Amino acid sequence: MAGGGRDDLGAGSLARPYALWYGARPGKIKQRRVPPPAWRASARRIGPDFPMAMPPATVDPPRLEQRPEPGLAWGGGVPPLSVVVPVRNEGPNIAPLIAEIRAATAPLGGAEIVYVDDGSTDDTGAALSREAMQGDVVHLRHARSCGQSAAIVSGVKAARGAWIATLDGDGQNDPADIPALFSRAGAEAAAGPGPVLVAGHRVNRKDTATKRFTSRFANRFRAWLLGDATPDTGCGLKLFRRADFLELPQFDHMHRYLPALFLRAGGRVVSVPVNHRPRLRGQSNYGTLDRLAVAVADLVGVMWLQRRWKRPQVERIGAERMAPPSAEG
Repeated sequence: MAGGGRDDLGAGSLARPYALWYGARPGKIKQRRVPPPAWRASARRIGPDFPMAMPPATVDPPRLEQRPEPGLAWGGGVPPLSVVVPVRNEGPNIAPLIAEIRAATAPLGGAEIVYVDDGSTDDTGAALSREAMQGDVVHLRHARSCGQSAAIVSGVKAARGAWIATLDGDGQNDPADIPALFSRAGAEAAAGPGPVLVAGHRVNRKDTATKRFTSRFANRFRAWLLGDATPDTGCGLKLFRRADFLELPQFDHMHRYLPALFLRAGGRVVSVPVNHRPRLRGQSNYGTLDRLAVAVADLVGVMWLQRRWKRPQVERIGAERMAPPSAEG
């Protein structure tokens, strides 16, 4: 992203030395003429677009036509909540999961549903195009697979809701848990200022014994090193403010370290027990060894970010700004 004194990782000047040390490369900027890193997404919006208040630079600018808004309480305005779902080769899960998201968020007045197709090679794109016809689904596509973190970033940038819920696209996260997380986020936000992250905790995981063991070990090891006090950072079901997320440093696999990143930003993290279901359709797009291969480098990188940032305590000195006098006065 050019201009504004911010670098391409979205973390300001602080993240620039980290980018060089960690092996990332700056994003595509016309002045630099440098190719983007493998994880950096170039998302393309599929189908007619919602008007957006702040179009992200990596997504095609929206056109001005208005999508239909069938039965949503927020009509053509800003939705109270956007649900961001990153997917890759999840064609059979698209329609069933979207139906569950619609049903779960109906008591909240409906939600904007943002799907990011991370370079799928199956019928995921066709399934999403059909669902987008109903007006409440935003369909984005990466020209090539850039990873789950990049897909989440693209989705959050394109979303219009002030609050964002994320969940995995394989159907194992239960959308019925979203209202409880949304309610808890509102209560935490009312309790005091600062970023808030509500993270799901899969207390009864429906995975293989190997995956459960490695996940339990990784969570304990990560919590020991980073001090994030979160029992299940790998759960895809999370809820946070859009603005808070966009202030975080962005890098590959960042979605696994959101609790540590929110704490680094001076925020609060709470874990809420959520349902977890077995995968009924499709196959997992990554294995245990795939995640372990990058975990050590990621941990070192996040530890570096934690140690290279001090949170200032800011106080305003002097008189507050006065409102301009009225015409009658």
